[in-house]
Amino acid sequence: MEGGASNEVAESSKKIGRGKIEIKRIENTTNRQVTFCKRRNGLLKKAYELSVLCDAEVALVIFSTRGRLYEYANNSVRGTIERYKKACSDAVNPPTITEANTQVSF
Repeated sequence: MEGGASNEVAESSKKIGRGKIEIKRIENTTNRQVTFCKRRNGLLKKAYELSVLCDAEVALVIFSTRGRLYEYANNSVRGTIERYKKACSDAVNPPTITEANTQVSF
């Protein structure tokens, strides 16, 4: 045996994987809900992993089509949102020279 069959198996196993899906609204309500649940859980897991691996402050807020709230924060969602708002307002109102020279530590 020269390995012809084993090469075919190896080549076909390289092609096995998740196929790409077209990113568009899922029309079937049941399928859409199942996909939402799976992707929501995956997104929450990724948010947790990012916060742990990179010591990042993470807040994630998700509202379902039914209006249900899902959230994750490694600290406080409210605190992270307040920090975000402050960062946005600081970007609109650049700091003065004395504020720019002040070192911020966390």
